[in-house]
Amino acid sequence: MLFSMITITAIVLTYTHVLIASCLILLVLFLLYQLKLELSRQIIIASFRTVVQLSLIGLILAWIFAREQWYEVLTILSIMTIIATVTAKNRVKKPYVGITWDTLLALAGSAWLVLLVGVIVVMQVSPWYRPQFIIPIMGLILGNALTGISLSMNQLIENLHREQASIHMQLSLSATPWEASRRYVILAINNGITPTINSMMVVGLVSLPGMMTGQILAGADPQQAVLYQIVTMFFITASSTFGCVLACLLIYRRFFNNRQQFVIPTL
Repeated sequence: MLFSMITITAIVLTYTHVLIASCLILLVLFLLYQLKLELSRQIIIASFRTVVQLSLIGLILAWIFAREQWYEVLTILSIMTIIATVTAKNRVKKPYVGITWDTLLALAGSAWLVLLVGVIVVMQVSPWYRPQFIIPIMGLILGNALTGISLSMNQLIENLHREQASIHMQLSLSATPWEASRRYVILAINNGITPTINSMMVVGLVSLPGMMTGQILAGADPQQAVLYQIVTMFFITASSTFGCVLACLLIYRRFFNNRQQFVIPTL
């Protein structure tokens, strides 16, 4: 009842507001110059890419939102998945043959599963491919899942490389491949999902997440903004966990052949 009595007015931003906000970047560049830090070029490039990429995606989304064609929505989601896969794969320091497919399977499998369950079963969006809902949610899921998956993959590969002697010794003592590597798989999964868990622990106390902040700034009911954020946090946690587990299991299989021998896959 309290929230229903509150009138929230959204502030419409223009390019003038963006130009004024860019002055903060100029102050940052000046500070970096005074401190002799070699980050100015990266910030300029990152700022330029931010403006260009978001402007382009804004035009594309406006066009897609107006048309609401399922095949166009699926095309955008597929492109987002491929870009996320390449990004996650490129973060792995010790790649191997087949890493692209493993990353794609882990990321796409977890993200698409959670997305479809979330949109169709939880939110009951009709039709299910409404771009207003499915594209932003997919972006949130992929962005967080790729971070967790890349963290898990990096740690597991690093541990398996470093602990070769220990794994060979355990295998020689009749341990199964899973018994010899289980500890490293669990550590990698834990490393991948820890950032997401930490975010959930402090959400609403230390930080207001992007979706909730965006909705409130746009004039949405704070109660609805909170419910949307809770639901999306559950989506993100589920997809990150599924993705990390699947990625680690796929990597585990790469490091053992059909005769249960430990091998180091290379490019």
